[in-house]
Amino acid sequence: MKNTLLIVTLSIGLSACATGGMNAASALAQAPAATRTADAAAAEASAARKPAVAARRTGSSAAEQNEEEGLPSVQLTDELLYKLLASEFAVQRGEWQTAYVTMLGAAQQTRDPRLAKRAAEIALSAKQPDEAMNAVRLWRSLAPNSDEATQYYLSFIILGDNLAEAKPILEQRLKEARPQTRGLLAFQMQRLLARAKDKAAALALLDEVLAPYLDMPEAHLALAQGAFAAGDSQRARREAQLALKAKPDSEIAALALAQVTPDKTEAGKILQDFIAKNPKTREVRLAYARMLVEQKEYAKARAQFEALLKEQPDDLTSLYALGVLEVQANELKAAEQHLTTYLKVLAANPDEERDSSQALLLLAQIAEERKDTEGVLKWLSQIEPGDAYLNAQLKRAQVIAKRDLPGARRLLHEINVSGEREHAQVLLAEAQLLRDANQVPEAMRILQEALKQFPDNTDLLYDYAMLAEKSSQWDAMETSLRKIIQLAPANHHAYNALGYSLAERNLRLEEAYTLIDKALKLAPDDPFIMDSMGWVQFRLGRLKEAEALLRRAYEIRPDVEIAAHLGEVLWVKGQRADAEKLWRDARKKDPQNDTLKNTLARLNVNL
Repeated sequence: MKNTLLIVTLSIGLSACATGGMNAASALAQAPAATRTADAAAAEASAARKPAVAARRTGSSAAEQNEEEGLPSVQLTDELLYKLLASEFAVQRGEWQTAYVTMLGAAQQTRDPRLAKRAAEIALSAKQPDEAMNAVRLWRSLAPNSDEATQYYLSFIILGDNLAEAKPILEQRLKEARPQTRGLLAFQMQRLLARAKDKAAALALLDEVLAPYLDMPEAHLALAQGAFAAGDSQRARREAQLALKAKPDSEIAALALAQVTPDKTEAGKILQDFIAKNPKTREVRLAYARMLVEQKEYAKARAQFEALLKEQPDDLTSLYALGVLEVQANELKAAEQHLTTYLKVLAANPDEERDSSQALLLLAQIAEERKDTEGVLKWLSQIEPGDAYLNAQLKRAQVIAKRDLPGARRLLHEINVSGEREHAQVLLAEAQLLRDANQVPEAMRILQEALKQFPDNTDLLYDYAMLAEKSSQWDAMETSLRKIIQLAPANHHAYNALGYSLAERNLRLEEAYTLIDKALKLAPDDPFIMDSMGWVQFRLGRLKEAEALLRRAYEIRPDVEIAAHLGEVLWVKGQRADAEKLWRDARKKDPQNDTLKNTLARLNVNL
């Protein structure tokens, strides 16, 4: 079974340990939607009016609360209420400029930072950074002690590369921070500065603001990340080494040093040495396991995931990773055990934001390998709507078709599809089921009807062309392939299919050569296109060139059809023993291959 382990590559984000700072992008993502109903806006305005009413009833309690929060005591007059409602209604209508100007004017009139913040949100929602910055400046001037306003402000000036303006703010924040939170703040600042376009200038600023705090390991780690972002690998390594020396048991320092080490073997040794000294480490062991997967050291990676699982038997990452690695090693029983346990643990923890579909697909694959049809269907049926849902339904139909073709087609017809791409996928799947059942005319009918609906869909055109070729409808095949070339001039499959068809029928060989040459230029490493070129060279009588191309194709992909073609070239060249050996090996792989059988029959060869 051939599988690729999709485990996240080693990416060590030091700033993940810091609290998230606000920036323009995150502010935009968190800004209130501009589609609130008029009722909702009116309700908000009504709710905003209640504190003023309460203040009149209870004396100065609301005013005292505003004073404690640093907010002005604002009387919600009818005029102000009208402005707020008018601004929100303008947002709903998509008139961001009217909404922004009205809200910003209200903020200037009342000196209320909440209204300045709302003006900033309106500008961000409309993707107007200059206007948003003006509102943020006002917001910060009205609420100078607001961390949120300062974060917005810093994000804007750093994104605009106004680093000099950021320096005094960063210095002040570090100076006023409690010693126990200063390290965390250093990480936060590095992550914020990483958004600057000028990475070298950002590193220089980080150097300056952290200079008084180099006794903290976190300062060196932040500088390591800043240097790495600026492309200074030597400086990054030096800073990370200083951090690890200051705190030898720091997981984050070990991870940082491995991250900034260009040589992957050396980076792996750093993690391995840390694990040897700190066998209870989880983050470093996990990073090392992922690195081993990237390097295709699957046996070593399994050992690391097994150690992680021993410490935490319900660890979802380790369960899934072991399941995938065992599928790759064809250890299906162990893979099934880990993957089913993964699903049970996941079901018991509904708050886990993980998708079970990949594990279910692997379990279905294991069942298929065992020829357990019911098991395949059981696992596939559990995949819920999402990215893997359509493919799971297509696979279910393929499995069902082996015993109930009408039932499989009914399943395909019941799938709810969205858009041309999904609709075409289902139609292609149905045609393939019919082709596999040797119902080629019905398959062609399905694709003909599909092309009436989606006449320019290149996938439908290509499959229709292949069915036309199978039915010896050469004109229909050529018309479809030429239309693909017209619609998608970079589609190498169409050039190759048309050129190979001509070469196979020994027709218009120079044109066939030109078509395949175009395909080969578009996809120079495709062994099947090399095979086509070798075959057309053979047809043109260029045996030396044909053999060289076919041998290269067969080295890349030892496919039975390539073997059939290479064997025929060798046979014609008089190397009959070599040809027979090649054909025998190919027949062991696929004794029913049509190309091989036809070649042997045509040359009257009995192996």
